[in-house]
Amino acid sequence: MRDLVEYLAKCLVDRPEAVRVEERRTRFGPVLVVEVAPEDKGRLIGKQGRVIEAIRTLVRAYGKRKIGVEVR
Repeated sequence: MRDLVEYLAKCLVDRPEAVRVEERRTRFGPVLVVEVAPEDKGRLIGKQGRVIEAIRTLVRAYGKRKIGVEVR
C-alpha cells in the first residue's frame, strides 16, 4: 500500500526525490503520511482536494481495511 501511494505521489510532483511516505498507527487505524516539498503540496492536493481524494479512494479500494492518507 505504501509503495502505491509513494509511486503516485512521485508521478505528480516536480521534486520526486523529496517524497517520503510513512505509515503511522492511530486509534482509528493505520494512516499513511505523505511528505513532499512545500512547493509540491498544491499539486498533490489538487483543486478542491480532488487529487488527494482520488488517491484516498484508490487506497481504500486496494486495501481491505480503512487506511487514511495525509499530506504534510
